[in-house]
Amino acid sequence: MNMRATPAALMPAIHPVSLRVDTYLINLDRAPLRRFRMERLLAGIGLAFERVAAVDGAGLSLPHPDFDEASYRSRHGRRPNPFEIGCFLSHVECARRFLSGNAEFALILEDDLDFDDDLADVLEAALQHQTRWDILRLSTVNTGRKHRVEALTVSRSLAIALTREKGSGAYLINRRAAGWIAGSMLPMRLPYDLAFDLEFDEGLSACFVDPLPVSQRADPCSQIQAGLSAYRLGRRRPWSVLPYRAAAEIRRFAARFSRLVMSRMKAQESSGKPIETMRPG
Repeated sequence: MNMRATPAALMPAIHPVSLRVDTYLINLDRAPLRRFRMERLLAGIGLAFERVAAVDGAGLSLPHPDFDEASYRSRHGRRPNPFEIGCFLSHVECARRFLSGNAEFALILEDDLDFDDDLADVLEAALQHQTRWDILRLSTVNTGRKHRVEALTVSRSLAIALTREKGSGAYLINRRAAGWIAGSMLPMRLPYDLAFDLEFDEGLSACFVDPLPVSQRADPCSQIQAGLSAYRLGRRRPWSVLPYRAAAEIRRFAARFSRLVMSRMKAQESSGKPIETMRPG
């Protein structure tokens, strides 16, 4: 559902950032309460949006043309989880819709989020630094350190994470990143949040907003997380998993550390001050 069809009682003034950013809310048809809650949150900060009906893993069958089971097992070391596949395909659908339109950027949201009041203002500030990122991550389920590189607002900065960050609850992308998501990321070889965290292999740049303006709530009803043990292979896990993960961590650290050093050098040159003095808060 597009926000244009939302009852007038939920329609405040639209924030100017909506003129440049298409917002997509992923929501299962059988989760109306989540939908209603997110509608009100988005309306409260003035973000126009389009609801994208999530691909329901309960209705998927294998083999699937957009899922590479052999690569999934060798890289992730688990049995296929149909709900993970549905999540992956839902994010791909958002990227495809974005590419079919004319907006410069897309904000992709899952439906189990909480927003800080300044989210729309943070997005507007981030667009002023669009050369710094192809993917701007607004949430995570990890607690890894975020290394700040440039101030966005009085209280938030752009930052780079050197280690793996899981979760894909909220993020901003440009058209180049959308082309990767709807193109080279297919067929699915990893869960979406793990594949999405390998942007450096495609020559893309990812940043975080620090501190995060969006929190992804742990949902006990999440079908992706429920019963994960049933999909683990245990001792039958392919030998290839650990070498694959180790190689990915090395590539991630090398690529992002290089970006971090270059970003801080540029920031220091432009300001004449060490980067530490630029940290807000």
